[in-house]
Amino acid sequence: MQIIGEKINGTRKQVKQAIADRDVDFIQRLARRQAEAGSTWLDVNAGTPPDREPDDLVWLVETVQAVADVPLCLDSANPQALAAALKVVNQTPMINSISGEPQRLENVLPFVVEHGCSVIALAMDDKGIPESSEARLAVARRVLEATRAAGVLDARVYVDALTLTLSTDVQSAMLFCDTVRAVRAEYPDVHFVSGLSNISFGLPARSYINRAFLTLALAAGLDCAILDPLDRELKATLLAAELVLGRDRYCLTYTRAYRAGAFDKP
Repeated sequence: MQIIGEKINGTRKQVKQAIADRDVDFIQRLARRQAEAGSTWLDVNAGTPPDREPDDLVWLVETVQAVADVPLCLDSANPQALAAALKVVNQTPMINSISGEPQRLENVLPFVVEHGCSVIALAMDDKGIPESSEARLAVARRVLEATRAAGVLDARVYVDALTLTLSTDVQSAMLFCDTVRAVRAEYPDVHFVSGLSNISFGLPARSYINRAFLTLALAAGLDCAILDPLDRELKATLLAAELVLGRDRYCLTYTRAYRAGAFDKP
C-alpha cells in the first residue's frame, strides 16, 4: 500500500497560517514526521489564490525538501504553480491531478509527459462527479485514452474513483468500490487512490468511518491513499487488512510493525 501524506495542505487552518507567515519550522516538522511514518509521497498543496500559488508552492517544495528525502505529490490544477514547482523538485513527483475536464487535460497532462510523473486521474468531468459507477468508468476511459495517446503508461496513472461524504450520500463508499472494480477489470495496470477522509466529512467519530472504508476499499483494489500517516490506529487497520487480504507474505510486514511498536497493543 502506497501512502501520500496529507498534512501539508493549505486548506488546513494551521498550514494556511504557516504558509502566510513563512513558518519553516512548522512545515518541516510536518514533513519530517510524515516521512518517518513511512509516507511514499508527501502531498504539498498551497491552497492559496492563483496569483500567489506559484510562489507559495515553490516555498513549500523547497522547505519540505530541505528535511525530507521523500518524493512529493504536487497538489494543484494551476499550470503556473505546477511549472514553477517542477523547476525546483529534487525527485520526480506525482501530480494531483488531471480529470475528464478537457481544459485540465490540456493544461496539466503535458507536465506529466515532459517530466515522466505519475499522475492522479479524477473520475469526473466538466459536468461534475457522475452519479453511477458506469458513468465514472466512462470518464476514466476517456482520461486513459488521453494518457495512452500521450505515451503515459497505465502503471503511472492513479485513478481516483471519488468519494462524497456519507452524510450526503450513504451509498458513496459502495459506489467508489464498484467503480474501482469496474475500472480494474478493463485496465489491470492502473493504480487506485482515494482521499480517505473525504468519506467521513461532517460526521462524528470520523476515524471509525475512515478505518471501515479503508478496509472495504482495499478489498476492492485500492492500493494508494491520501491519508494521515501519523494516525496509529489507521495504520494498524491498514496493516491488518492487508494481512487478512493475503497481501502480506508470511505475515512479515504486520509482525515486524508490531514488534517495532508501530501500533498499540490491545
